[in-house]
Amino acid sequence: MAPRRNPLRVVEAGETAARQNRVNLFDLAYQRLEEMLIDCTLRPGTLLTMQDLQDATGLGRTPIHNAVNRLAADTLVIIRPRHGLRIAPIDLARERLLLRLRRDLERFVIRLATERAGPSHRNQFLHMVRLLRDRRAGLTLAEFNQLDRSIDRLILAAAGEPFLEHTLRPLHTVFRRIGHIYHSHLAGEQSLEPTVDHHLAILNAVANCHVDKAVAASDALIGFVDAMFDRMENEIDPALLDSSMAPLIVL
Repeated sequence: MAPRRNPLRVVEAGETAARQNRVNLFDLAYQRLEEMLIDCTLRPGTLLTMQDLQDATGLGRTPIHNAVNRLAADTLVIIRPRHGLRIAPIDLARERLLLRLRRDLERFVIRLATERAGPSHRNQFLHMVRLLRDRRAGLTLAEFNQLDRSIDRLILAAAGEPFLEHTLRPLHTVFRRIGHIYHSHLAGEQSLEPTVDHHLAILNAVANCHVDKAVAASDALIGFVDAMFDRMENEIDPALLDSSMAPLIVL
């Protein structure tokens, strides 16, 4: 047998900590950029450089480079070699098509989570139900999005299949951004209560091990999101979907 060219070696404790910190910075960079995409701080269609993102997040080149590559794989950022980056414009027709994909994936995940959830998971679901009910009338959009992330993580943890997170997380980001634009520009005085109610229906069904009710509640949430597209396609300012577009009316 040929000798191993790169034999395994024991990693010292300090080196392990350094690697862990580096991984944490990678995750932090991705999370910060993801949040800036969702609330449109990074506007769709905007041209940027790596340095712009470093300045905006306060993080170094390596974690930002790693996060940008992940977001490019998620089709949320377009890398333009030698010309910087572009935040991918929003194509409503494409994202409405992706909603069908999300519906089918969510059905699978919700069913799996309902079937596999143990006592600890169910307790966490019920705690989230109480939290949403208590704060239902006064939630801000930013607060809701934070809770929504926690709900997604909890459902994925109960489903117990790590592969699903890598598949669903980009879709959650896409539609969280759609929800942010809708509620910021079209919803008017409409509160977040209908959205919260759909999430409560899912959480209650999963916590109580009602598979069919959980899947039906998931479909109802997707239908609610789909209805947002009807108004966005007819009423939204195209410049909100692609900042490179010239305004239709110059004041």
